[in-house]
Amino acid sequence: MMRRLLLTLLLSVSSTAMAAETLTVYSGRNEKLVGPLLKKFTEKTGIEVKVRYGETPQLAATLLEEGDKTPADVFFAQDAGALGALSNAGRLQALPKATLDKVDARFRSPTGQWVGVSGRARVVAYNTKKVKAADLPDSILGYTDAKWKGRLGWAPTNASFQAFVTALRLLKGEDAAKQWLQGIQANGARVYKNNAAIVEALGRGEIDAGFVNHYYLYAAKKNNAELPVANDFSAPGDPGALVNVAGVAILKESKKQDAARKFSAWLLENDAQTYFSQETHEYPLVAGVKTAQDLPALSKVGSPDLDLSKLDDLRGTVKLLQDTGVL
Repeated sequence: MMRRLLLTLLLSVSSTAMAAETLTVYSGRNEKLVGPLLKKFTEKTGIEVKVRYGETPQLAATLLEEGDKTPADVFFAQDAGALGALSNAGRLQALPKATLDKVDARFRSPTGQWVGVSGRARVVAYNTKKVKAADLPDSILGYTDAKWKGRLGWAPTNASFQAFVTALRLLKGEDAAKQWLQGIQANGARVYKNNAAIVEALGRGEIDAGFVNHYYLYAAKKNNAELPVANDFSAPGDPGALVNVAGVAILKESKKQDAARKFSAWLLENDAQTYFSQETHEYPLVAGVKTAQDLPALSKVGSPDLDLSKLDDLRGTVKLLQDTGVL
């Protein structure tokens, strides 16, 4: 009798384990940034998350190539441009209105197919021992001035940088974007693999200023609070003040739609929004969640008036970067 009861119990446990739901997420967000957050989701819901990490543009290209055979249920992207490209290709499904309505309209898809979950402002990080804040240009366009020759750093292969160039093209036109790229090149900007590497180089005094997302400074200061680096926000409305979003979308082919909707909604719940604010120093996008104390309010950043869904012309930006010799 006891053996039969034990066998029944073991079969029950095995059946429950097999029944555990698994959600497949393609994440263009770095594992160090969002890995702990995804674990929290599993702990709260019991839904296992299988993650494929990679660069956002490459994952977007993979999803387009995989078509309706993709194993992905959710795309967690680093920027709105990649989400817009998938939306235009008919690869996404509409999110529930209750999820979309948690976020201001400027940070979500106008067709309801993706939603921003955290805000990421473009800034110019600078070495405070070598540069005075008052000497920094108000506009990102000012860094083509010859006085910045040999003093700049950038990461042309970075998805966030490419999204900024796309915004520059939309806001100022193709010729102006080309002239800016050529001007920064003429100033001998050093090339780095990513934003973190730029902030590290600034800390070493290797360069005086670099183009990054705002939160990389805070990640670096967790390891070295005395790092002589600060962020400068461009003037309101300037292309250099762009606030892009990390966002989430559900693939049209997903067979785990209920779990995918739960995941999308959970990223906008208080726990997740507070994680973005306090742990990664990004901007929470849901009203009522406090921004980290050492950041200016999102309302004061002055992102230019731009439909983020239009940042989808990744190919055009890459072509411009290649034509100018930046890539």
